[in-house]
Amino acid sequence: MTTITFDTHAYVKKLRNVGISEEQAEVQAEILAGLVNEQLFTKQHLDIRLKELETSLKIKMANIKADILKWITGMLVAQAAIVATLVKLL
Repeated sequence: MTTITFDTHAYVKKLRNVGISEEQAEVQAEILAGLVNEQLFTKQHLDIRLKELETSLKIKMANIKADILKWITGMLVAQAAIVATLVKLL
């Protein structure tokens, strides 16, 4: 899996060079590093999630197909019983 690196030291240095205090720069770097590490998704993350969703959908579709086949089979048996009963009555 792809790892995203965020150089907090370089970020703090750049902020210090434009006049931001050391304390503010460190807090900003800490917050930004947390966001990058916890909330940033890569294409690889999305590909994995899409494969999981595809597998889940395939399973659900197979279950729905099985349910439909059960209903159709039941309806065909009921129809055959009705036809057989009508034939006997005539």
